[in-house]
Amino acid sequence: MGTEMTAPTWPAITADEAAATLAHFPAAGRLTGVHWHSPRPFSAAALVHATHGAFVLKRHHRGVRSPQGLAEEHAFVAHLGRGISVPGLMTATDGTTAIALGEWTYELHRQAPGADLYRDRLSWTPFLSHAHAGAAGMALARLHRASQGFDAPARRSQPLVASFTILPAADPMAAAEAYVASRPALAAFLSKRPWRRQLAALIAPSGDRLASRLAAERPLWTHNDFHPSNLLWRADGAVETVFDFGLADRTCAIHDLAIAIERTAIAWLRLGQGDDDDIADPGAALALLAGYATIVPLSRRERETLIGLLPLVHVEFALSEIDYFAGVASDGASAALAWDGYLLGHAAWFRSPPGRDFLLRIGQGA
Repeated sequence: MGTEMTAPTWPAITADEAAATLAHFPAAGRLTGVHWHSPRPFSAAALVHATHGAFVLKRHHRGVRSPQGLAEEHAFVAHLGRGISVPGLMTATDGTTAIALGEWTYELHRQAPGADLYRDRLSWTPFLSHAHAGAAGMALARLHRASQGFDAPARRSQPLVASFTILPAADPMAAAEAYVASRPALAAFLSKRPWRRQLAALIAPSGDRLASRLAAERPLWTHNDFHPSNLLWRADGAVETVFDFGLADRTCAIHDLAIAIERTAIAWLRLGQGDDDDIADPGAALALLAGYATIVPLSRRERETLIGLLPLVHVEFALSEIDYFAGVASDGASAALAWDGYLLGHAAWFRSPPGRDFLLRIGQGA
């Protein structure tokens, strides 16, 4: 949520806990050691070694992911595994890939191939080079190709999922009302704010044109959190493996592309630090798009839709974050930061002169 590392919300996975969990995944074997803990705040994860290999063990609070909620994600990962490199899912003794133990839900993946070059960098920070951005664009296009044929419905309502119900709706504000009303913690948080007026002011400049264009896009299950630290890399600079599909849902390819650009071509952690005119890198965005287009060319209409979507693509996930902070985590300060600094602040930057220049340069370059 900022430039300083903060303590994770959830306690680290202990060796005893890991050993007890692996007992439900007999193909992994017996635990021999816990070698690394993820610093990411929304779930607990650890790299564990066992007698049958190395694995990533993830633990979620039941209020964030139930076994049924994870099963939706895992079905998508299994489908993608036929076409691209993704972490292998381990099966538990009951035949599922996610188990509930007490207040927690667990999943276990084989350690995937590739170098974790961005493991020690903060999430949503830029690529180390435009070459990496181009390689990531190619990987995203391959992911979208691999996703074709996966026709599951959108995921059930749950925190921390980048769903796609508001912006493509014929009446986006009515869709936003329905989204908020179905999430009591989010509704309670927003009841103290003029959220309808603030959100309508963000959506209004796009008019009906963006909604109709998004509604016309072909539905596709997408990653929705495509940034450098969710990629593993080959020695030649290509992407080896894509992982962390926790935000995946049924959206569209343009939505996924816009998220990838929004999270990698703008140094958001520097927003408000005195150099807002210099936080964006249109060259990185263009490199990502160029890499993507070598696999899946974009039409003029798709490029225009992408530019129109970029200032708002974060809105629905920001609302989901607020729902998580206000409900599951009981963290009002982070919920306020997600509304003011993330949802409103990012959209406001896109309307500022440097934000408009960024969009213009991407449009011209693409």
